Amino acid sequence: MTTMSADRRMIKMAMAAPYLERGEEHALALRWKENDDRGARNKIATAHMRLVISMAGKFRNFGLPMSDLVQEGYVGLLEAAARFEPEREVRFSTYASWWIRASIQDYILRNWSIVRGGTSSAQKALFFNLRRLRAKLAKGDTQLTVQSIHQEIAAALGVSLNDVQVMDARLSGNDASLQAPSISGDSDSAERMDFLVSNEPLPDEQVTSMIDGERRRKWLASALTHLNEREMKIISARRLAEDGATLEELGADLGISKERVRQIESRAIEKLRSALVVADPHMAAFA
Repeated sequence: MTTMSADRRMIKMAMAAPYLERGEEHALALRWKENDDRGARNKIATAHMRLVISMAGKFRNFGLPMSDLVQEGYVGLLEAAARFEPEREVRFSTYASWWIRASIQDYILRNWSIVRGGTSSAQKALFFNLRRLRAKLAKGDTQLTVQSIHQEIAAALGVSLNDVQVMDARLSGNDASLQAPSISGDSDSAERMDFLVSNEPLPDEQVTSMIDGERRRKWLASALTHLNEREMKIISARRLAEDGATLEELGADLGISKERVRQIESRAIEKLRSALVVADPHMAAFA
């Protein structure tokens, strides 16, 4: 079955679902809230799928698949069903509309562009109203400049002029692929990603660091052989474990005082330092 035929079937089923009378809707909502009756919740959701489809249709111009918009709207519908309070005597459709719209808008903001379109409520309002207001202003007064249109929109939505200009630039431009040919490259085959600056160490620095790290691990393993069993246990628990043990914990485990544990630890560190300095003077800073 193709995606288009599946979408049509879903719309047909939603439109065929019977409307709920106010009393029946209230009774189903009570069953869901008081008895966790999922069947009642699903019946409410099914009866309002046409609302989801209608809401999703208002956002089809953002270039995302209608089926995805409907699915996200359905998520909002289920969230509304979970939060609905029938004792407030409000029709479910009125309450659910906000959740459906919010779910669809959040999905659009996450997927419309690789650059996030907005995070605050003001930015979201700007994202979803900029095109409409710009077209309305331009149609009403052909003498308006782009700057004056931006100023009008900023005043209407209560956002800064800079926010309007930045958002307009985002909506007007396309996402650029990092694999697209670079117009400034020295080679005809150069891609945009070839000119990105990396903060990672250079390959030779990474190899040097890896070799040095392996060498130091071997030196440390050799130095640890100079410790006796109790010293090794204390150093392992205090210095080599991810969550170091306290002096009190080790004292209780070994049957000695915490001061004695500290003394043994200090002596063990000195033995390690001496062994490491013999291997490499730069390792004198260990512990």
